[in-house]
Amino acid sequence: MASGLFASTGPVIAILAGDRFEGTAEGHLDGSGTVWIQSLARTDLSCRGNFVSSAELGGMGSLRCTDGVVVTFRFRRLTLTRGHGTGTSSRGPLVFTYGLSPAESERYLKTPPV
Repeated sequence: MASGLFASTGPVIAILAGDRFEGTAEGHLDGSGTVWIQSLARTDLSCRGNFVSSAELGGMGSLRCTDGVVVTFRFRRLTLTRGHGTGTSSRGPLVFTYGLSPAESERYLKTPPV
């Protein structure tokens, strides 16, 4: 993860309703941040949103996708710049990682049973 003086940016890998997305998240020292993900199968589909987090409570946020779908999510930090989470949307479930390599992410990218 690249780090700036007041922010850190890193990779996001997500599965939303069976569709793989990749993108980036930027987190700030105050626990707030932004996330952007792009569908690998449908290049016209992307989602953008915001999150808040703390070491004690984990994090939560929401995304709005270009097709109008809204996703709400929660996540757990593994370290300050790495973690994983789950979410829900009208399209289906979301699972994701941030700050992890594709190999490290695989264990967290299992879609929960419906």
